[in-house]
Amino acid sequence: MKVAAVIVRTALTKKLGSINKLCVLCAFAVNFLHREGAENAKKIFKMTENEISSKIIGAGIEVHKQLGPGLLESTYEVCLAHELKLMGLEVKQQVPLPIIYKEIKLNAGYRIDMIVENKVIVEIKSVDALAPIHTAQILTYLKLKEVKLGLLINFNSVKLIDGLKRIVNNL
Repeated sequence: MKVAAVIVRTALTKKLGSINKLCVLCAFAVNFLHREGAENAKKIFKMTENEISSKIIGAGIEVHKQLGPGLLESTYEVCLAHELKLMGLEVKQQVPLPIIYKEIKLNAGYRIDMIVENKVIVEIKSVDALAPIHTAQILTYLKLKEVKLGLLINFNSVKLIDGLKRIVNNL
């Protein structure tokens, strides 16, 4: 890996045109992915919670632009998941969330709407206004799942940004 980095650095410091520099970087990336495998490459090039949340918000805005307010939460969920998968993100939907009560794991029927890249919980709403209980719900999910960042998205608003709330758990 160190040798490859030296080769790239050397190639980039020489007087190459910007297209040639890009070709060197692309060749390096393809070679790296082939040699290390997609899973190892993904571990090395991890996105932060903030980068993931930015992509989620962008995808949410696109879904809201296409559909508008007033539909069921489930509709927004499948469309948002589709947009995120098109971006190459790992998305899990309707993830069961057991609770631990007196050291016993109990399935109480809780389900997280969406977890993206195992780092960001997304709770989707389609209500007149977000209530404090919605914030408490996602904060509880964050604590139980030991995730640092959650997005509460209310698609039933004229502008999606007005229905968006970012909740942090020790980020």
